[in-house]
Amino acid sequence: MTESAIDISPVPGGTAAGLPGTLHEYLRRFTSAANGYDGSTRHAGELEELLADYSRFVTDPGNEAPFALFAAAAGTADLVEELRTQSARCVAVIEKYRALRLLEGKSGAEGYFANIESCIAEEFGAVAPTKDSKLLLVGSGSFPMTLLNVASLTGASTLGIDIDAESIALGRRVVALLGEGLDITLKGREIHELDFISAATHIVISSTVPVKYELLHQMHSLTREDVVVAMRFGDGLKSLFNYPMQEVDPALWRLADTIRRPGQVFDIALYVKQRSSRKDV
Repeated sequence: MTESAIDISPVPGGTAAGLPGTLHEYLRRFTSAANGYDGSTRHAGELEELLADYSRFVTDPGNEAPFALFAAAAGTADLVEELRTQSARCVAVIEKYRALRLLEGKSGAEGYFANIESCIAEEFGAVAPTKDSKLLLVGSGSFPMTLLNVASLTGASTLGIDIDAESIALGRRVVALLGEGLDITLKGREIHELDFISAATHIVISSTVPVKYELLHQMHSLTREDVVVAMRFGDGLKSLFNYPMQEVDPALWRLADTIRRPGQVFDIALYVKQRSSRKDV
C-alpha cells in the first residue's frame, strides 16, 4: 500500500468500552480519504470499500447496544458529529468517483451505492410520484440516482440542487449520458431562488444535509399546500452516518409517516403541511 492510498482494512467493532477506538479509526480514515480527493479516480475502489464497510457497521444490530451505551456517556457528542461531517464528505467524494468512472466507461452499484439504490423505489410509501408529479431533490450530488430513478420510472419532472459546483457539473454529465429524454434539471441554487419549488409535489432532502430541518422550516412558505417532503435521516446507530430526526414546529409540519429500513443506511420521515382540515396521508 502506497503512502497516499486509503487504508480499507476492516475496522473491528466490539464492546462499548472499545467503541471509541473503532469510531476514531473510522474518523481518521474518512478524513484522510476526503482530504485525498484530487479529481482522479485512483482511490475510488478503496473508498467504496471503506464506505461499504461503514454501511455494514451502522446497520449491524449487534452494534446497537454498545453504541447506545457509548452515546449515553458524557463527552461523546463531538466525535459523533465529526464522524457525520467526515463521512458526509466521503459520500460526496464517492459520488464524484462514481460519476467519473461512469464517464470513463466503468460503472457499478456495489456496497454503499447498492444499499442506497435498494430503497429509492419506496421513498414516499403510499404517496409515490406519478407522471404528473414535480420532484425536487435537495443535495443531489454528482450521481443523482433518485432523479434518474423517479424520472425513468414515472416520467415526472425533476430538479436537483446542490451547493457544490463540481457535483452539479458532474451530475449534468451523468444525466446527459443516462437520462436522455428524461425531465431532469440540476442547479446550484438555494431553495428560495427556485421557481420550481412553488410547483413541487414531492421533495426529498438528503440525509447528509446538516441544515435539512432549517430548510424544511423555510420551505413551508414556499411550497404548495399538498406537498410531501421525504426527509432522509438516521437515529441511534445510524446517526453515525446521517443527521438524526428533529422536532418540527407543529404549527407548520406534521409527521405523516416514518419508514424504517433495517439493514439500510437511512430511514425516511414523511412530512406534510399542518392543516386541521386536510385528510391524513
